[in-house]
Amino acid sequence: MMALEISMEGIEARARDLGVVLSAVDLEAVALPAGEDFGIISDDEEILRDDDPMELEMGFANIVVVDNLPIQRRHGYSFIEYNTPQEAELAREKTNGYKLDKSHIFAVNMFDDFDKYIKVPDEWMPAEIKPYTPGENLQKWLTDEKARDQFVIRAGTVSEVYWNDARQKMPELVFQKQYWTDSFIQWSPFGTYLATVHRQGSQVWGGDDKFERLMRFVHQQVKLIDFSPGEKYLVSYSSHEPSNPRDTHRVVINIFDVRTGKVMRDFKGSADEFSASGNISVSGVSWPIFRWGGGKDDKYFARLGKNLISVYETETFSLLDKKSLKIENVVDFCWSPTDPIIALFVPELGGGNQPARVGLVQIPGKEEIRQKNLFSVSDCKMYWQNSGEYLAVQVDRYTKTKKSTYTGFELFRIKERDIPIEVLELDNKNDKIIAFAWEPKGHRFAVIHGDGPKPDISFYTMRTANNINRVSKLTTLKSKQANALFWSPGGHFIVFAGLKGFNGQLEFYNVDELETMSAGEHFMATDIMWDPTGRYLASAVTSVHEMENGFQIWSFSGKQLYKVSKDHFYQFMWRPRPPQLLTAEKEEEISKNLRSYSKKYEQEDQDAFNQLSEQERKRRKQLQEEWVGWVSKWKQLHEEDRAYRMELRDGEASDEEEEYEAKEVEVEEVVDVTEEVVAFDLDQE
Repeated sequence: MMALEISMEGIEARARDLGVVLSAVDLEAVALPAGEDFGIISDDEEILRDDDPMELEMGFANIVVVDNLPIQRRHGYSFIEYNTPQEAELAREKTNGYKLDKSHIFAVNMFDDFDKYIKVPDEWMPAEIKPYTPGENLQKWLTDEKARDQFVIRAGTVSEVYWNDARQKMPELVFQKQYWTDSFIQWSPFGTYLATVHRQGSQVWGGDDKFERLMRFVHQQVKLIDFSPGEKYLVSYSSHEPSNPRDTHRVVINIFDVRTGKVMRDFKGSADEFSASGNISVSGVSWPIFRWGGGKDDKYFARLGKNLISVYETETFSLLDKKSLKIENVVDFCWSPTDPIIALFVPELGGGNQPARVGLVQIPGKEEIRQKNLFSVSDCKMYWQNSGEYLAVQVDRYTKTKKSTYTGFELFRIKERDIPIEVLELDNKNDKIIAFAWEPKGHRFAVIHGDGPKPDISFYTMRTANNINRVSKLTTLKSKQANALFWSPGGHFIVFAGLKGFNGQLEFYNVDELETMSAGEHFMATDIMWDPTGRYLASAVTSVHEMENGFQIWSFSGKQLYKVSKDHFYQFMWRPRPPQLLTAEKEEEISKNLRSYSKKYEQEDQDAFNQLSEQERKRRKQLQEEWVGWVSKWKQLHEEDRAYRMELRDGEASDEEEEYEAKEVEVEEVVDVTEEVVAFDLDQE
């Protein structure tokens, strides 16, 4: 509808301009031509114009119909509207067939289904058989004939995926895309998907070399994402500024099914409701908010709340047993990487009258299977070994005077009967603990400790020949320029890294032989990353520093293979591999017979070396030929100019080396001049 508001003064002025006398005009006799409204829509009639169709909401995908309700206005059914079609579909899946009581079993349907069923033809028609079109093989990259691994980098506005071709000592480009992401990129835990993040949501891509888009996840202003360990689900996070500056940010968290894109569960609330310990702080919230447990099957996830831990199961995406685990003053927890076991920490209460404790809780029964009381505790950190066999609890305790602290370790043997606990103190228990790391797939751990500029590094084992249940020290390495530990994914080898203040010092160490293999340096290095096989290591300098941006690739023993410089370098990530299907016994058998398996690869390495040697020989030969050609060319030009040079020299040929006269010239040079005033004694005259 439109209304035209024109003042009488304006009408009279316009009439005067046109030479019209309004008093002589019979306004009631004025009639418009048929179908003409001069752009003025009548106030009395509603007209739907062909060129301006009314926008109607044609879909009802976010509405469900619930039948078999208790009598409600004599109908027994209800319409429920959700925010999104995904929420409505999830509600239908979870509530259809729900038994309220003996007489009422819910029948839940999508509202749009009614229209679909009405359109079903009365006569059956065979379905059209569409030709099979194979999709992208998401595991094809694992079948590389050279057994290479991939990595992704992000520099400037470009993201690139490469093969690590160590034999050729250079990366091989696989895929490149500009503006692939608005903020960051992230591999899924098994390397199946590569996720990108945008203002409208996130996307996952997959494949060997094409990287087709597989799914979109709509989440406006998404800031962070996280995959579940079995990569079945993707968690996205956004925070929104409140309208009232005194309020906290509003948080929205969605959990998507990666394959279907459905929202399985969402969580909304203030930042205060989601504040808990974690890794990345965003608007007062730590990430990841939800921590996944139960191993690779993605069966459980949990978050820390005030005096409780809320555990959810993914079958219904609801609270386990419909209630949270209430634990007064709990401040931290972490899942076993392989089993549904939660390790939690509760600090002292009542001024020390109630001791601190570490507890192990079995899920889904919520039974506390082990606990240890701790006294005079100032801080506590928990470290799971990746096979879930051991849990190390680093405990900082106050001295009797309460003026200083010292550190010890409580070591839990999870797989053994009654979960025995050992107490470990360093030789100097007052040493500051700088870093701790378990050996993957092993029974050893390393600790960097000390207060000086060059700390010590000690290695311990949870197994000994004489007493298998006793932790013992293997060795201590004195005065190392290191503040970080990086075990090879396969164990056996470790890198001591001196990051930040140590300017990128690297030491490659063989723990089996207790000896250093080599040492190197990547000046200003900010990140260290092993490839998933433990064959190669990458060191990188990201845009935290304005200079030296780029990455280097090293062999496991510390040989630098190649270096790539990149301006505005933001990310380097190896593509993870899925868990191998070999049993521990088969792995051990292969290790024992590694020599027989390695013959094939030794020959391939030799062929690659010969190829590189041949390439180098050809390169040198080409350079030599270019040099000979250049010299020949200038000799020819020199000869062509011979007559001209003789003309300039009055007919003398000065090119012959023997036609010259040698003269010896003596040159006197004053090296130094010194003036000295000598006293003259008149009395001596």
